Amino acid sequence: MADSLLSGSVPGADSQCREARWPLQHITLAGLDWPARPEGITRPPVLMLHGWLDNAMTFARLAPLLTGGAALHAIDMAGHGHSGHRPPGTGYWLMDYVADLSELVERHFPESERFPLDLVGHSLGGIICALYAAAFPERVRRLVMIDSLGALSRPARETIPQLRRALLKRRNGSAPAAVYPDIPTAARIREGGLSPLTPEAATTLVPRNMKSSGEGYVWRTDPRLRYPTALMMTEEQVRASLGALKVPSLFVKAKEGLLASRDGTDSRADLIENLLTIQVPGGHHCHLDGEVAPVADAVNRFLFHD
Repeated sequence: MADSLLSGSVPGADSQCREARWPLQHITLAGLDWPARPEGITRPPVLMLHGWLDNAMTFARLAPLLTGGAALHAIDMAGHGHSGHRPPGTGYWLMDYVADLSELVERHFPESERFPLDLVGHSLGGIICALYAAAFPERVRRLVMIDSLGALSRPARETIPQLRRALLKRRNGSAPAAVYPDIPTAARIREGGLSPLTPEAATTLVPRNMKSSGEGYVWRTDPRLRYPTALMMTEEQVRASLGALKVPSLFVKAKEGLLASRDGTDSRADLIENLLTIQVPGGHHCHLDGEVAPVADAVNRFLFHD
């Protein structure tokens, strides 16, 4: 369980939500907790991982709609939200996120050795959860992937060009941080990102990724998160990892999401032995933006009522 629950309400979240911290060996992860309700005391906890450049508040609307009563723990991944940043000279490798999740489970949820827990991941979080569940199926009861079905891949022939881009960016570093006069201005910028958000969703998500600086606000997220990764999985490796998934899994496919028209999604799904696919309305952030009830209904049925 969380090392410490911090008192006080969380802006933008419901009244049951509390801040939490999970110290690991080399970094402290932060996040949000919704404690178990009486009817859910005996249920396994649910760990929830967000997408790239998001934070634990991505689950602020979904979590209160999950009706099983289980304890819910939304994690700020390293470099995001209120979690620590990687040390200088290091980066944000996909497998390091999987290692963080593995250590988090071992240190703070040791009961999962006998009573496996549930994982819910959106986008990058879904990729991480799937890799962990494939590697440690004895620790995972059920897996939910929201608009997520395996890592981005690159052909082997692109290995050296990808490495060159990554090393050049690491050498050149980041531009000076943009300073915004206030958080609403930053939220309006975020509305037009790679996966656009409504003003309401951006207002929910963005404040946790900001901090004050002088006369304005800057992004709290580590700028190195935007650096190209030095080595990416090939499609063969991704497909092998999906084929290794044995735990019951749910793929929540957003009708207008990033995977809606991506080639190979169906063939990837076919590799997972015990997969249920549910299509829901909305875009990539279907669990946060717009009408989230279809996502909540699918997750509730899969985790608590099957």
